[in-house]
Amino acid sequence: MTASTPRVAGAPARRSGPVPLPKVWPVRAGDIVWVLAGNAVLIVAMWLRHGGLDQLNTIGGVLTAIGQLTGLLGAYLALLQLVLMSRSPWLDQVFGMDRLAWAHRWLGFATVWLITAHGIFTIGGYSLGDGQSFLGEAWLILTTYAWVLPATIGFVIFVAIGVTSMRAARRSLSYESWYLLHLLAYAAIALGFLHQLLVGSDFIHDPLARSYWWALYLGAAATIVAFRLGAPIRLNVRHRLRVARVVREGAGLTSIYVTGRHLDRLAVRSGQYFIWRFLAGSGWWHGHPFSLSSAPNGEWLRITVKALGDGTRALQRLPLGTPVIVEGPYGVMTGARRTRRKVLMIAGGIGIAPLRALMEALPAEPGEMTLVYRAREPKHVVFRDELDTLARLRGATVHYLIGRRGTAEMPTDPLAAAGINRLVPDIRERDIYLCGPVPMMDRLERTLRELHVPRRRIHAERFAY
Repeated sequence: MTASTPRVAGAPARRSGPVPLPKVWPVRAGDIVWVLAGNAVLIVAMWLRHGGLDQLNTIGGVLTAIGQLTGLLGAYLALLQLVLMSRSPWLDQVFGMDRLAWAHRWLGFATVWLITAHGIFTIGGYSLGDGQSFLGEAWLILTTYAWVLPATIGFVIFVAIGVTSMRAARRSLSYESWYLLHLLAYAAIALGFLHQLLVGSDFIHDPLARSYWWALYLGAAATIVAFRLGAPIRLNVRHRLRVARVVREGAGLTSIYVTGRHLDRLAVRSGQYFIWRFLAGSGWWHGHPFSLSSAPNGEWLRITVKALGDGTRALQRLPLGTPVIVEGPYGVMTGARRTRRKVLMIAGGIGIAPLRALMEALPAEPGEMTLVYRAREPKHVVFRDELDTLARLRGATVHYLIGRRGTAEMPTDPLAAAGINRLVPDIRERDIYLCGPVPMMDRLERTLRELHVPRRRIHAERFAY
C-alpha cells in the first residue's frame, strides 16, 4: 500500500497496484460531425439524382417531394439515434454519455416530426394528384400499398417514445416502463426499413441507393451488436464478478465491494462508471449507472449506493457471492481531460463517489488539489474519514459546506460566485470536476462561466434517462 493510498475501512484486503487505462482513440468531435453531415448531404444528393427536382412543377409534386425528403432524413436520424446510444467507446470518449443522451433525446423529437411530415406531405401530394380528399387518400394508401400498415405501426411506436421522452411524462413513468418502451424502437426502425426498401420509389429501381441504405442499417446494427452485446459479454466472461462485501456507510448509503478474476487487467479510470446488474431478486435485469467510489486497484471495485427507490434499496441487502454483470467503463470525468496541474473538485451528496476516487488517483503535488463538499446535514457527509486521510497524505485541501441555505449558519449560497471565489481564489488556474444533483451542477456551471472559467476546463457527468 503506497503512502498516498489510505486503508479503506470495511474493504477486502488488497494489494495496491496500477491497472491498465482505457485506450484514447484519435477521434475528434469535428471528425464525427463531418461524417454525419456528409451522409446527410449524400442522401439529399441521391434524391436529386433520382429526379427529385422534376416533381416541382405542380403543387402536388412539391408536397410529394417534401414528403420524400422528410422520410429519408427521418430514417437517417432514426439510425443515427441507434449509433449515438450504442455505447461506442469512440463516441463516449469524445462527447460523454450524458451529452450523447441529450443529443439522442432531441434527435428523437426531430425524427418524430420528420416522419410525421413525411406522412402528411406524401398523402397531401398524392391526394392532389388523384383528385381525392386527404382522408380518402390516406385510407387508400393504408389499405392498398404494401408495407404501409407496418410502417404506420412503427410510426405510432416512435410517437409513443417521443411522448414518454418529454420531461412531464418521464417524471410520471418508472425507469423500467420507459426502458421497455424504448426497446420497441428497434422494431419500429425495422418496420420503417422494410417500408423504405420495398415501397420507396428511390430504391426500387436503384441498386446503388439500396446498397447504400443497407450499409447504413447494417452499420448501425453492427455498433449495437458490438458495443451493447459483444463487449459486455467478453468483459463479464473474462472477469466473472461477484459481490464480496456490503458495508453500510450511513443513513441510506451502502458501499458494495465486487471482486473477480484478472481485475488487474480491467482497463478503467477513476471517475468512470459502469452499468451494474446484480443477479439477485426480480430486478436483476435493471441496469444502474454507478461510479467507482474508490480508485481501481486490481483487487476489487467499490461503488456506493444511495437508497432512492425500490431497486437501490434492494441493493443494500445483496447476498455475498451474488453474480454481477457490468457494461463499461463509461464516462469522461477523468484525468484524461485534465489540462492544468491544479484541480478543484466540487461534490454534492452522493456525487462525492467519483470525486473521492479521483482524489485518490489524480497525480498532484501538495497544494494542487482542492475538494469542496456540499451537504445539507452532517449525516449526509460520506467518506469523511477517508477524505480527511487522503487530504493529509496528499497535501490536499477539503472544504465541508454543511447546512441549509437561508438558515442562520448559512444565509447565502456557499456555491455562488462570491463563495467559490473566496474559497478558491485561483479558480481560473484550475480544472474543475463537478458531480452532484443535476440542478446543483447546472447552477454551478453557470456560476463558473460567470467566473470566466473556460468550458473546456469544466468536467461533469449527469446520470439521467
